[in-house]
Amino acid sequence: MLIDAHVHVQRPKLVGRAAGNRYPEAGLLISMLDAHGIDKAVCMCRMNPECAYTFITPDEILDICRTYPDRLYPLANLDPRMLLNRPDTDFGPYLRAYRDAGCRGIGEYVANLPFDDPWQMNVFRQVEEAGLPLTFHIGPTLGNCYGCYDDPGLPRLEKVLRECPRLTMLGHSQPFWAEISAGVTPQSRAGYPTGKVTPGRVVELMRRYPNLLGDLSARSGHNALTRDPEFGFRFMEEFQDRLLFATDIANCGQELPIVPWFREVKDKRLISSEAWEKIAWRNANRVFRLGLPEAG
Repeated sequence: MLIDAHVHVQRPKLVGRAAGNRYPEAGLLISMLDAHGIDKAVCMCRMNPECAYTFITPDEILDICRTYPDRLYPLANLDPRMLLNRPDTDFGPYLRAYRDAGCRGIGEYVANLPFDDPWQMNVFRQVEEAGLPLTFHIGPTLGNCYGCYDDPGLPRLEKVLRECPRLTMLGHSQPFWAEISAGVTPQSRAGYPTGKVTPGRVVELMRRYPNLLGDLSARSGHNALTRDPEFGFRFMEEFQDRLLFATDIANCGQELPIVPWFREVKDKRLISSEAWEKIAWRNANRVFRLGLPEAG
């Protein structure tokens, strides 16, 4: 089985991205999953305004997932400036309502504020209290991008991990996965570094904080594992309980190179079968509380 822990989907929209691409609608997403042999997928919302061409609300995602209840699972989302735009806004009723309606977590969370900004910490603490996992995207700058901001070395993320030890956080995006290796520069952390890996801050933080998990989606996750294959396989074995297969489907007809690579890893037995199964679906089943039988 393959569970994709990070996809995007939408209803028809009047406005798309300037480049002409867009999130797939539900029927097309299912066709894309079928074409790649992906059994089920976790669907993200888009509620933060940074660089957004449209909003994908939790209500929309819930409706879409109800149409394909055996294939798609909904996440909720929010923005720290919603409701009262204060660092002490009570999001409890909001989070509980969507959790009780079936949302399995929060994501993709991309508010372009420092990770440890009071508005952000207010959200993180309340998501922790609600018992929901949170998938975040890191942005390399404040302004002109989307994603929670952190400095090289991820000190602000570490503060969140330390102060919210019961909050399961799934790391994603170029600045996160670039930090799998030491020697990150402001330029390389915004892209896809190549070459041998000297274990960096992501490795250190995952060893130190059991609430940090890795979302392997997009080119950034695939690149982190394949730039130094020998290291990548060791990393997958070491953190087999905290890595989740994912693609980040965000465009119609998108190529998904991680899928054939991940199947090759299994076919060639480049990691243990136990580790592969956990990364392929068992971890997503546990983290998002999907309720699938473990013997499946």
